[in-house]
Amino acid sequence: MKASILDLAKKRTVLLDGGMGTELFKKNFPMGACPESWNTDKPEVIKEIHKSYFEAGSDAVLTNSFGGNKIKLSSYKLGKRCFELNRTAAELAQKTKPEGKFVGGSMGPTGKFLKPQGEYTEEEFEDAYSEQARGLSDGGVDFLLIETQYDLFETLCALRAAKKISDLPVFVTMTFNKTPRGYFTIMGIDFSKFAKKMAEYEIPAIGANCTLDSKDMAELIKIAREHTPLPIISQANAGQPQPSIDGKIIYSQPVDDYVKYIPQAIKNGAGIIGGCCGTDPVYISRMADMLKSN
Repeated sequence: MKASILDLAKKRTVLLDGGMGTELFKKNFPMGACPESWNTDKPEVIKEIHKSYFEAGSDAVLTNSFGGNKIKLSSYKLGKRCFELNRTAAELAQKTKPEGKFVGGSMGPTGKFLKPQGEYTEEEFEDAYSEQARGLSDGGVDFLLIETQYDLFETLCALRAAKKISDLPVFVTMTFNKTPRGYFTIMGIDFSKFAKKMAEYEIPAIGANCTLDSKDMAELIKIAREHTPLPIISQANAGQPQPSIDGKIIYSQPVDDYVKYIPQAIKNGAGIIGGCCGTDPVYISRMADMLKSN
């Protein structure tokens, strides 16, 4: 039987990849376009990005499907291609995967809200995520990562959909802001509430990604460890996005400062680490070197 990423996490710290969007923009991806469209329009570019992360030392890469749920794709008039774009995302990543490595199916938020704040029902959210999970599973991912969530009710819709479609391991991360009262999602969820609910669903790995830089993320991981015995996922941003003089987006935390806090994040309980917005193969390579020396 093939080893799983969870088996690896029991032995050592697992390294994920860095930002997909960050790399797409380096490849002249047009602002406002649908990232998932490049799975079929420019597959070689997507494969090249995955390959660069594996070469940098990633144990697992995430598919180019962050906005691949049916609701999000519908905003680009691509809702009917949900299954195809997700299956292709999985297949492209699998084609670049070396022996002993893994591919995770990325499932980001819809960008919409459930009633009464928004217009959608839980059934509609579940349907949107079901189609995505089906495509990713059919394309051969090794696990699913429901990520960058801010609403616990939406998270549960994605989770129910994923579990209904597939028996793959499902991991979950939410995105937290640092406030004077502590770390909360924009919908007011703290890590304690998140961890408690995930335990009810027997999720094998949970954590946080996006929004925070690596210093604040390390602090959040310490709090997270108080509320879960599970492998904790940690994927910090390279600081905050800022517009540069030439109109491009740059991030405030350079690689030297970013990696400085990675040992602390691991000491505080991070068992699966990677990068989010603003991080690239250089960040991942430095993290890989750090893990090898420990």
